[in-house]
Amino acid sequence: MGRTYDRREFIKTATAGSFGIGVATAGLQVQRANTPAHPKPLDLVRMGFVGVGHQGSSHVENFLKIAGVEVRAICDIVPEKVAAIQQKVIAAGQPEPAAYARGPEDFRRLCERDDLDLVFTATPWEWHAPICAAALRAGKHAATEVPMAVTIDQCWELVELSEQTGRHCVMMENCCYDRTEMMILHMVRQGAFGDLIHAECGYLHDLRELKLTDFYEGRWRIRHSISRNGDLYPTHGLGPVAQCLNVNRGNRFTTLVSMASQSRGLNLWAAEHIGPDSPEAAQRYALGDVVTTLIHTAAGPTIVVTHDTDSPRPYSRNLLVQGTRGVVRKYPEEKVYLEGRSPADRWEDLAAYRDRYEHPVWRKLEEQSRGAGHGGMDYIEDYRLIECLRTGTPTDMDVYDGAAWSAVSQLSERSIAAGSAPQECPDFTRGRWRERLPLGIVGGG
Repeated sequence: MGRTYDRREFIKTATAGSFGIGVATAGLQVQRANTPAHPKPLDLVRMGFVGVGHQGSSHVENFLKIAGVEVRAICDIVPEKVAAIQQKVIAAGQPEPAAYARGPEDFRRLCERDDLDLVFTATPWEWHAPICAAALRAGKHAATEVPMAVTIDQCWELVELSEQTGRHCVMMENCCYDRTEMMILHMVRQGAFGDLIHAECGYLHDLRELKLTDFYEGRWRIRHSISRNGDLYPTHGLGPVAQCLNVNRGNRFTTLVSMASQSRGLNLWAAEHIGPDSPEAAQRYALGDVVTTLIHTAAGPTIVVTHDTDSPRPYSRNLLVQGTRGVVRKYPEEKVYLEGRSPADRWEDLAAYRDRYEHPVWRKLEEQSRGAGHGGMDYIEDYRLIECLRTGTPTDMDVYDGAAWSAVSQLSERSIAAGSAPQECPDFTRGRWRERLPLGIVGGG
């Protein structure tokens, strides 16, 4: 009997009245089961980092610029990377953080420290869930780069640990803080598009060279392309769309269907750039070049998600939101059509509406975020995390969001393996999506 089915049986029992029974973990005060974390405000957020390569080091630099943060510990499998970050912390005027570099499991020693409030991981995907789980069990808040987990079982584990311990587990989806995505969310909340009926999104990014060379430590990313066929990286596009559609907050994903094209791009690139007789050119890759997923939601709107990291193409997240009164898209140009405002049957530049619909977070933080990664959105996501922890307010994205968005990967793999058969999406909130309020226009104060 599979783990997902076990939880369906649990839902039936819980619906009959067994919600509210918590399980003590490591002596921590336990929240009521299925209740989001509501910890007390933190005057100071003491942080430990696991994984300080490309993205991890950028996050450290952001947090060192945010008031109320101290970096206490650094962990990485490469000692030189740990030493480099220690020097950055010292240069920022903080004491030298402790070093953890005894191998891939050394994060467990870091998590057991008694002087940390938050453990942040930016490691290869397969380590995200184990590190977050170790942090939660040790009484720390957990934050992770995307995805939150690789499997649905891991998603359930993190949901349950967050509920049991009352600690946050946050997937740091930076694209939810992109200036345009936040403006579109503001427009949605103001009713500019009427009732939403459909959305499109994705991750379309030519990564052939990065996957097939030494850009990623140990070439970890290509291993997923060798062994898995599905939407391996859905959350960059799906996160902002899910917020617009109130997923987990009045709506939820119900069913999903995926299909994949043949795999050609990696082999062709390797033959041309590495050599026709190279192991990379001869390797068989499971991942189809283009993976297309269709998601139905409980409230009615549909979503198309596209994954393509192995084709020659410009970068895109293929964002489109369609409502009963208008439509907006981001790629290849930022355009909008609002019925009754726009010229008939003609797109307008979205920038024409920026003064009216700019998100308050960007009005507040544009200057502070200038020069940070990915156009500033990385700084803003880090700032908002700390702001929520220091004020004791709910985080913009919680463990249910991370689980629902990340689970799309394994669901798409299952659908493709079953001949594009529909897959039921887990309800990680166990029914609470009906009463949870939509994400508001937060963070502008």
